[in-house]
Amino acid sequence: MAEETEKWRKACSISGAALDFGVALIKKGAAVIEVCDAVDSKIVELGAKPAFPAQISLDYVAAHYCCPNEDSTILDRQVAKLDVGAHIDGIPGDTAATVDLSGNNAELVKASRNALNAAIKIVKPGVKLSEIGAAIHSEITAAGFSPIRNLSGHGIAQFELHTKPTIPNFNNNDHTELASGQIIAIEPFATTGEGIIVEGTNAEVFMQISHKPLRDMTARKILEQIETYQNMPFAKRWLMKKFPAIKVELALRQLQQLNSIQGFPPLVEKARGLVSQAEHTILVTDSGCEVLTKTG
Repeated sequence: MAEETEKWRKACSISGAALDFGVALIKKGAAVIEVCDAVDSKIVELGAKPAFPAQISLDYVAAHYCCPNEDSTILDRQVAKLDVGAHIDGIPGDTAATVDLSGNNAELVKASRNALNAAIKIVKPGVKLSEIGAAIHSEITAAGFSPIRNLSGHGIAQFELHTKPTIPNFNNNDHTELASGQIIAIEPFATTGEGIIVEGTNAEVFMQISHKPLRDMTARKILEQIETYQNMPFAKRWLMKKFPAIKVELALRQLQQLNSIQGFPPLVEKARGLVSQAEHTILVTDSGCEVLTKTG
């Protein structure tokens, strides 16, 4: 167990360092795709693999914006949420932060960060999930914003970025108690909108969920590459660096039809409200908790 805990610490430390690296690159005039590629490369440089493609979701896009191969988005005055994860042997870290490039949304950014800190402050064995949600909700609404109620934190396990328990961003009356040894991600989202997200279109990040054989030779080679990601989320553009774009599109379509892969489209705030996010991966200890992705 001690050896595994050290692996969690290392993966999460790399996740936190990659987040800090990426946040420093989020400046007016920077290309979103270049920042994301640089963060993914930094994770490898630090001795891990991306647990999922680095993602920068802007303004009313709450999460899961993964750059397409031809992405030309330039950072200007947006509210930019950077979500980063690194894994070592399938043991992942998951962390996120928000940068306001407009200079007008400091309170929104602070609301999600303060909500995360308020939640972390009460984490210990025996604390109910609803209590964590209540702490997040209270902090965000006191700042004049709404938590996104249908996005949540989550448990994390080896080769499983999202598993039980669900960590709510409001009091959902879930009386499940945290236990020592659990590893969770707490992930508040604050918005100027309704507090509800809906799925957008055009997924660019996928995950293999089962193995299904393919007849086409090129498609089989693409599937072999997908299997090197070890059931962790991957970016379509990663495949396009190795195979012709049209072949990638056809292979992914076949694999989706076979229910072999799952796509994750961008998640957008229903009322197009601005969204901020903050996230840490946390180990519940006997006496409280250890914030594994915290740096500095």
